[in-house]
Amino acid sequence: MGIAFMDRWRARHEETIGAGPEGTDAGEGIGGLLAECELLREQADEAGVVLDDSRASLAALDQLLPRWRDDPEASEWLGNDAGLYLGTVIVRTVPGAVWRIWPDGRPVVLLRAGRELDVVRMGHGWATDGYPELAAVYAEVEED
Repeated sequence: MGIAFMDRWRARHEETIGAGPEGTDAGEGIGGLLAECELLREQADEAGVVLDDSRASLAALDQLLPRWRDDPEASEWLGNDAGLYLGTVIVRTVPGAVWRIWPDGRPVVLLRAGRELDVVRMGHGWATDGYPELAAVYAEVEED
């Protein structure tokens, strides 16, 4: 998966997450870990962008110059962080949204209507291609 703390969490909770094909809801503890997004926060801070778990912060991230694209390793980590931050904003601000961990360790956001968002995949797309825009994903989720 490429997210070290998720791999460790998954190893500790293997019995629970292996119980069904649909994955398991993650508790608040894992939500806190997913919200750390250290590299993204560093990049944002350097650019003067405040990550305050708001839609406006997602729009501000969309406006960053993608200097990281020259470094594939940085893009990989930043993609993880961008997806996890997007998921964090959704979980913290959209009623009924929760983190869910699939048996393979992949964190996704489960919306109240049952739709799942692979936010890490979206974050990778944003980091490498600039698409999807993080604020646009949030706007779409808000409409659901």
